[in-house]
Amino acid sequence: MDLFNSWLVQQPIAHRGLHNATVPENSLTAFSKAIECGYPIELDVQIIADGTIVVFHDDSLSRLTDNDGYLKFLNKEDLKYLSLKGSNEKIPTLEEVLDLVDGKVPLLIEIKNEGKVGKLEKGVLEILNNYHGEFAIQSFNPFVLEYFFKHAPEIPRGQISSYFRDIKLSFFKKFALKRMILNKRVSHPDFISYEAKRLPNRFTKKYKNLPLLAWAVTSQSEYLKVVKHCDNVIFENFEPVI
Repeated sequence: MDLFNSWLVQQPIAHRGLHNATVPENSLTAFSKAIECGYPIELDVQIIADGTIVVFHDDSLSRLTDNDGYLKFLNKEDLKYLSLKGSNEKIPTLEEVLDLVDGKVPLLIEIKNEGKVGKLEKGVLEILNNYHGEFAIQSFNPFVLEYFFKHAPEIPRGQISSYFRDIKLSFFKKFALKRMILNKRVSHPDFISYEAKRLPNRFTKKYKNLPLLAWAVTSQSEYLKVVKHCDNVIFENFEPVI
């Protein structure tokens, strides 16, 4: 697949939708605003206790809602009683988001899974099999990408990476993930998505044959600095002037 001529590099991608101080990230309103402006949408998916796939970034509920606890212990029924902080928005399911977007803009779906691979990935794939819009998936976890490489190789896959300086990981995991040394044997990515503040670097230069996305760009000055080192940006807190 020639992703250098695809939607993945043609228009800046809205990180967790077009959110702001009054519109929560990964909310249906944030996604609606991105659609109105014609931006592709990046979003995060996780699985909760009853197997429902939801769109939410954090493991903990505290930053994004007025509740404590952990997302993974929720059931679908619980979602109606939780509001995203500062709003009446609920945590959406992946199916609700797909119904809203309905192919109007492309989707970049981050699979958030640091544990055993299989259940979340299978659930996402089953839902996406009934979706007719454009999309790609990405993950920090090379084994998530391996699952999609084996079960749905036609879906574009992105390896996300960074320097992991503020993340608690073993030395080996940081070493391997920062350098993306599992790309050729495990994840087989079609594109790279790397932390904008760490670009350019010698690790991404090894993959000049793959499109490079920079995340998450948060200002016009940062955009102008990084855009010459990548093929597209994933942005938030501003709208890039190209």
